[in-house]
Formats: sequence, structure tokens, C-alpha cells
Amino acid sequence: MAWWQEEVAAPAIPAPRVGDEPELLMAARAGDPQAAHRLGRLCAQRGDRSAAKEWWERAAAGGNIDSAYNLGVWHEKHGSLEESVSWYKLAAATGDVEAAVNLATLLLEQRGDVPAARRWFEIAAREGSRTAARRLALICEDAGEVAAAREWHRRAAADGDAASAHDLGFLAYAAGEDEETLHWWECAARGGHAESAYCLGLLLQASRDPEGAGAYFRLAAKSDHPGAASQLGGSALAHGDLRTARAWFERAASAGRLADQRMAGFVCVELGDSAGAGHWFGRAAASGDAESAFHFGLLLIAEFSDLAGGRHWFRQAALAGHHQAAIELAGLLSAAGETDEAARWLADPPPPSWDRPAEPELAARAELAASATGRRGGVSLAVRELAEILGTWDLATRPLHDHADVLGWLARRSGLHSSAIEHLASVRGTLLRPGSAPWPSPGEIDHVLATARDLRQRLGVR
Repeated sequence: MAWWQEEVAAPAIPAPRVGDEPELLMAARAGDPQAAHRLGRLCAQRGDRSAAKEWWERAAAGGNIDSAYNLGVWHEKHGSLEESVSWYKLAAATGDVEAAVNLATLLLEQRGDVPAARRWFEIAAREGSRTAARRLALICEDAGEVAAAREWHRRAAADGDAASAHDLGFLAYAAGEDEETLHWWECAARGGHAESAYCLGLLLQASRDPEGAGAYFRLAAKSDHPGAASQLGGSALAHGDLRTARAWFERAASAGRLADQRMAGFVCVELGDSAGAGHWFGRAAASGDAESAFHFGLLLIAEFSDLAGGRHWFRQAALAGHHQAAIELAGLLSAAGETDEAARWLADPPPPSWDRPAEPELAARAELAASATGRRGGVSLAVRELAEILGTWDLATRPLHDHADVLGWLARRSGLHSSAIEHLASVRGTLLRPGSAPWPSPGEIDHVLATARDLRQRLGVR
């Protein structure tokens, strides 16, 4: 598309033709602003930018608002910010919605003038601009004005903006409004928003509706959503369909997801494809995944008799904090006569890590909470840590038939102070029932995670 086609607003008068030029030139020189505007467009069509600017300036001086808008775009692309702002203001002040949106965008992105940008976005949004309504909603979100943000997102979403429908889903989820969450994520998913389809799958999975979840994961996977491919891989694996699981995990792994590269490696092992397993374990290990490094080491030794390679990857995994890799490395070192280093690893191995997969509904809640806290520049909580907290509680309380006094029961059995158990329970409740309390901070998660690990150690559960 030519530069002038991007700059010219939809004309209020007929488009000019080349044969009209003599007549337009005569009228424009006589002071006709509409003729000057059309002449500027003719100059733009043949690439004469300076002449286009000159005729639009004449037209704008005569009151032609389309020319004022075009000059705003011209200066934004080729001139100065100040000139662009001035021309946009002139056009926007007469009710030109696109000029108001462009003006607000410049004020926000180039000057950082949030109050002024907000005023012009609101003017444009009230005149029906979907773009302005969305930008205004995001400004309100950043200002902590959740009610106003939801109202402007609703206007944008009602006009077909899938991104605002997606955001409304998260705002409703954080408030504990399940029906609203479902409604807006469904709207966004129908509009082709793959992330909303994926989040809807997670929400249905958290609600113990695996069939409904699978349908939305498949919808998201059609748009190459790697998380959806991972979920479908896990579902196929749970049903014993190794080849389908491999295909889905490899789709997710190809997007660079370390956990799915590791899972693709595991499935390849089950299928007897040592080369495929080595490929995926190796990729994940090279990117720093300790669990993959450990299994890559095991594979190299068991399938290829490569003791040196196994030793290398055991060491990498052990240095990254993998407990079992440190034990295996110590065994190889002892066999090679390197008893001093072997003794050091055996004397102070990394502590065992949490390696139990959480129940699907708990894993889904963990991922939704991580996504909710990471929106709009927030600090995203770690999915793995949230799943460990939820999984620990589930594991520790499984023997208990009557949960009426679960806090006291855990405190008595573990010897932990009741306040630590209460804090763990509170954070768990927030993750499972969003809206019941504010999302926990990263510091709270660190504290509660330490409690969860201490609880498991005291109860002797892993």
C-alpha cells in the first residue's frame, strides 16, 4: 500500500482523478478548500509529498478537517511530533474520531502524558471507537480502576474486540465470577482468540470436566497454541496412546517448552526410540533443564554405553540441584577411582525436589493463577511452585476422612506452628477460589513453599 493511501482519511468529497487537475488547480488557487484538499490527494497519488503537504495546509487553513487529519499523519511519518499533535488536535476538536485516537496514542506513547491521552481516548470511545475503548480500559487497569476498566473492555468486546473479551475473562476470574469468566472467554474463543480457548480449557479442567476441556484445547491447538498441544499430549498419555501423545508433545516441544521436550523424551523411551529420546532430552538439557539432563545421562549410559557422556550430564544436573543425579554421579566417580569428589557429592547432595505431578484440576488452577498474576506487567507466580503447594496439601490430607479440623490435625501430626499451617491453607484457598482474597505475592509464595516442603519432610511423604 502506498504511503498516501495510509495517510488519507476517508474523504467527504469525491476522490480526485488525474484529468481533474487543471480545474482543481484553478479552484484551489482561488481559495476553494475542498479543491485544495483533492489536489493534495492527487499530489500524494503521484508521490509528490511536499506538494501534497502544501495543498493540505491551504485546505486546512480554509477549514477542511480531512486535510488537518492528513497533515497530522504526514507529520507523524515525516515531520515533527509537535506539528503532528497540533494538526490532530485541530481535527479531533471538530469530532474526528480517528484523529482523537491518533492524538491520544501519540500523547501516550511518545510523550507519556497519560491524563491527556486518557481524555482523548475517552472522547473517541464515547463516539464509538473500539480501539479507543480498549486503550482506555488498559489505562484504567494500570491505574487500578477495575470497575471502569471492565466497563470500557465491555464496550470494546461488544464491538468485536476479542482481546478485550479475553481480558474481561481474567478480570472476572480474579474476582471469582465463574459465569462471567466462561462467558467472556467463550466470546473471545469464538472470535479466534487461541489463548482464551486455552484458558477456557484450563477452567473446565479445574472444574473436573475433561471432555469439555479437551474440546477447547483442540480449538486452541488449531491455532498452534503450544500449551494446548501439551495438554492434549498429557491426555493421550493418560489414555495409553503413546503415538498420539508423542505427536502432541513434539508440537509443544518445538515451541521451545522445556517440560514438553522432556515429556517427548519420556514418550520416545516408552516407544523404544532411543534416538528420538536423546534428541529431546539433549535439547532440554542443553537449555538448563536438570531433570532432562539427568535422564539424558541415564539414556547415554543404558542405550549407548557412553559413560563419559552420562557423567557429564549427571554433573550438569547435579550442579543445577538434582538430587538423584548427584547420587549417580558419585557412583560413577567412585567406580573411576575419584573417591574424593564422590565423597563430596555423597556428603552434601542437593535436597530431593518435588517430582510428583499435581492432579489435573490442581495443575490447571496453578496455571490460571500464574497467568492472572502475570498480566499487565505483573510478576507472574511460578506454575511449578503453585502446583507444588496445592499438591502438597492434597497429599498430606489424603489420609484424613473428616476435614472439619484439618488445620489442627496437620499441626499436631507435623509439629509445625498452627499459624504456618493456616497461612498455607489461606494461600491454597485463594488459588482454588479466586476472589476470596488478593493473589499472594511472590514473597508469600516463597514462605508458603518452605512450609509445604517442611510439612512433607515432617510427615514423611513425597
